[in-house]
Amino acid sequence: MTGYRHRRRRLMSEINVVPLIDVMLVLLVVFMITAPMLAQSVKVELPRVAAGPADSSDRETIIVTVDRQGVYFLNDRRVSEAELKREVAARLNRRRDTPVHVRGDQQVPYGEVVRVMALLKEAGAPGVGLITQPDAAAGRRGRQPEKR
Repeated sequence: MTGYRHRRRRLMSEINVVPLIDVMLVLLVVFMITAPMLAQSVKVELPRVAAGPADSSDRETIIVTVDRQGVYFLNDRRVSEAELKREVAARLNRRRDTPVHVRGDQQVPYGEVVRVMALLKEAGAPGVGLITQPDAAAGRRGRQPEKR
């Protein structure tokens, strides 16, 4: 083995970043897929409207209606935002326990209904209820079967 020279291998001093980039891309894809699932993991059971009217007392009720165009009505009378706040505050000053309800059209954006509710809270309403239309299908599910 006299003719065989023992060569020293040259050490590689560069880092190969391609595998590192591959791992980072896989992690990025995994996080992109799981992040929306984490946001949707909050379970909320929305109320059903199968029951009849909640309160049928003789007390005066303040009903604020918001139509499709975003126009406010106080007990079927058209009012501006300032009038609504002023009149609701006056009625609540006379009788603090007056129920306050909001009737919003189905086409009204949710933000508009929340805005009205905040306005009513500023006027002094201790609580604000939402008026909905009973669901016929939900009503049938909630009833007892008829005996024949």
